[in-house]
Amino acid sequence: MDELISELTLEEKVSLLGGQDFWSLPEIPRIGLRSLVMSDGPVGVRGTGWAPEDPSVALPSPTALAATWDRELIERAGQVLGQESRRKGVHVLLAPTVNLHRTPLGGRHFECFSEDPLLTGEIAAAFVAGVQAHGVGTTVKHLVGNDFETERMTVDVRIPERALREVYLPPFERVVRAGGWGVMSAYNGVNGSPMSSHRELQQRVLKDEWGFDGIVVSDWRAARDTVGAALGGLDIAMPAMQNPWGAALVQAVRDGLVPEAEIDDKVRRVLLLATRVGALGATPEPRPELDGPAVAHEVAARSYVLVRNENFTLPLEPAALTRVAVIGALAMDARVLGGGSATVTPQHVISPLEGIGRALSGVDVAYAPGADPRPFLSPARGPEWTGLGVDLSGRHSFEVAEAALRWIGDLPGGLRPEEIDRITISGTLTPGVDGEHTFAVSGFGTFVLAVGETELYRGSLHPTGTERGELLLSPREFRATVTLPAGVPVEVTLTQTIAAGLAHTVNTTLGHRPPGPGDAEMITEAAALAAESDVAIVVVGTTEQTESEGFDRTTLALPGTQDELVRRVAAANPRTVVVVNAGAPVLLPWADEVAAVVLTWFPGQEAGAALADVLLGVLEPGGRLPTTWPRRAEDCPVLEITPRDGAVSYDEGVFIGYRAWLRSGAVPHFAFGHGLGYTTWSYDELRVADGMAEITVTNTGAREGREIIQVYVRPTAPDDTRPATWLAGFATVTAHPGERVTVRVELPARTFQTWTDDGWQTVPGDYEIVAAHALDDPRLTSLTRP
Repeated sequence: MDELISELTLEEKVSLLGGQDFWSLPEIPRIGLRSLVMSDGPVGVRGTGWAPEDPSVALPSPTALAATWDRELIERAGQVLGQESRRKGVHVLLAPTVNLHRTPLGGRHFECFSEDPLLTGEIAAAFVAGVQAHGVGTTVKHLVGNDFETERMTVDVRIPERALREVYLPPFERVVRAGGWGVMSAYNGVNGSPMSSHRELQQRVLKDEWGFDGIVVSDWRAARDTVGAALGGLDIAMPAMQNPWGAALVQAVRDGLVPEAEIDDKVRRVLLLATRVGALGATPEPRPELDGPAVAHEVAARSYVLVRNENFTLPLEPAALTRVAVIGALAMDARVLGGGSATVTPQHVISPLEGIGRALSGVDVAYAPGADPRPFLSPARGPEWTGLGVDLSGRHSFEVAEAALRWIGDLPGGLRPEEIDRITISGTLTPGVDGEHTFAVSGFGTFVLAVGETELYRGSLHPTGTERGELLLSPREFRATVTLPAGVPVEVTLTQTIAAGLAHTVNTTLGHRPPGPGDAEMITEAAALAAESDVAIVVVGTTEQTESEGFDRTTLALPGTQDELVRRVAAANPRTVVVVNAGAPVLLPWADEVAAVVLTWFPGQEAGAALADVLLGVLEPGGRLPTTWPRRAEDCPVLEITPRDGAVSYDEGVFIGYRAWLRSGAVPHFAFGHGLGYTTWSYDELRVADGMAEITVTNTGAREGREIIQVYVRPTAPDDTRPATWLAGFATVTAHPGERVTVRVELPARTFQTWTDDGWQTVPGDYEIVAAHALDDPRLTSLTRP
């Protein structure tokens, strides 16, 4: 590398440390370096722009990945994203996210794996191994403390050193020591220093102590200080817009403010990454391809957590069913992805209604919306609409299946942002019924909405000067109603005006809702349908406006009238199964009133097919909770996220998640690690010796099943400064009825250590090693001394 570096001018070196556009670094052909391309995201590869003609495999959300507790499966999921990256010309995938579930209100809770650092690190390491097997880099993110969204660009997160070392940094360390090629620094500051300039954490800990040889890339527009970021361990500042480096960094080097040796180290890391991903030198050898949809299906089913199953309601027996009620707006229009950088365009989406209908082809599967929790109207789409299309300033036009546009980066048709100042979405609506039709516009910019000859709206939804990131992540909506006769076509046009050069970021929707019943009437109709059915399947969940990147949640309650819907349906039919389509914990005040509850997270493109398999027993619900679910919000040991004077203090120290629940004494609705299956297990033997726990279990049920053996550690001597229990390791087993299986779980030295002023120190004494089905379901114990 040093020979190549010696051939570069200072300007060329610095050019490699900043984006040339939104997603890539520049090429330098004379040294054989091709442009290095990055892309979101954690569950699918979006690429560098909006390309519905080139869709992405959409896996379940990261919390769902962690709910599988299955390293091998998650490595295969990573391989799918690696092959998708290669197909789309992407060298670096901006994932995984290993920030922790400190509070269930965190807006990107769904994009993080778990409240536990060990489970987070293990799943992340498997994910990274899978992606990088295809010669595609990863950036484990966001280093560190980006566990909430409120004021994330500026807030200072004050984390005690011991909590940093024992809780928040271990997932990053696990991935680095497993060979990760990249790290993304966070927007926020930590203990007084912005992370993009945090030399203590990015240089001394990450690079010097852990021996990290990869790159540290900023979150987009997180780097703001030319010299501070250059000296603080950052290697790449993204994107090109508002970048503090470039000519300013060249001048800082010439002025003696930044040693050129610092620049050379950064360039060396960039060139090493380019070599690893095939942007410099040979391209990585292609690997055998996996069936992406099949992997997405398997991950979804193994992530579904059955938290309640009274009287063995599940699995359902198809031969015993004549009519099944499927209820809930999300049953027809499932939310399969989180918002923000986790958004991709899937190849297809199988809704719960579609999946159940396909699987029960000989059964009357009837649908009722029951309740619609979505505060924004759905995009215009469906058989009443024809000719839906988009025009970009007269330079490029294309058809769309629904009237929603989202992209960050490259524009459709290869256009440049400065060529676009107007976007028009148009189509013809032929109403199926007479009455009041509701139209809506959401997005940012200046809009004109017209239905026929009637102009319904002209203006901007956001105040002048609203920051670009807020515009993207916090869209607003305007609604208006028009009375239309059935069968008479009408042209609908939404024209958006954007300042020239800013069209690289678009999030626009033309919404439509036809005439229909109100909330109370929909619930009454759903309850009546349930009463006439053998079983009622109710799908409830969150929406993009209540759970997404860019903001934190204000409540754990389900939005809208969904709680009332469930209670009314359960009263009408005792065989009510509730499917919870949410990426993070929500309150389930009716859980004791229904027969079964299945948590499906944001389940990816195969959502409904996997759900049908689980409900009908084709597959077992394989998930276990990677985070604690509360019964009441006020029971959560850590809940509120309210910066004070620009800071959030993690005063609870190491006590987050189940560690904090155990200390508080409050009993959650569903404990960490909880999850039911369709068979039973006996825990027969636990032996602990030489840093290893050996556990033998037997499948005592009547069908093949899968068990996740969880191993916890409990110090026997009381110590208020340490958690009472913590996860030490886990293993997954599959066995036929009557089959006995033995697994081994390593107990490394770190299991018994705590962070002190002198570094990691083993705490002597006796420890209970617990083999458990869940945190609140211990099966076997054994004493050991480290």
